[in-house]
Amino acid sequence: MLVYTTCTIRNSKKEIDLMAAKKLQAFWNHPAGPKTIHFWAPTFKWGISIANIADFSKPPEKLSYPQQLAVTFTGLIWTRYSLVITPKNWNLFSVNVAMAGTGLYQLSRKIKHDYLSETEAAVAKE
Repeated sequence: MLVYTTCTIRNSKKEIDLMAAKKLQAFWNHPAGPKTIHFWAPTFKWGISIANIADFSKPPEKLSYPQQLAVTFTGLIWTRYSLVITPKNWNLFSVNVAMAGTGLYQLSRKIKHDYLSETEAAVAKE
């Protein structure tokens, strides 16, 4: 059973290789293409950015500084890394730009709520 399954997987992979259009061959066979973890890890990492975008509707008092700092700095550090490695991984680059951007936006909302709204309220009382 295991040998049959392994052979079937190998044959399926060869069939998919043959079926891919010539225009997609460069993408399919790229060192950071869909046949490698270098494609799938950043692809699934988009879930973090999408979740952070979904949190835009959350009230700022429910946002977490440690979480948003982690998202922001992870995005900034890995954005730089994605441009240094060979081959350049543009999927990794784009997901980390999105992570850094959404993290910075959430941090700005949290800071504005925690510090600037109190200042505005104090000025309004005077």
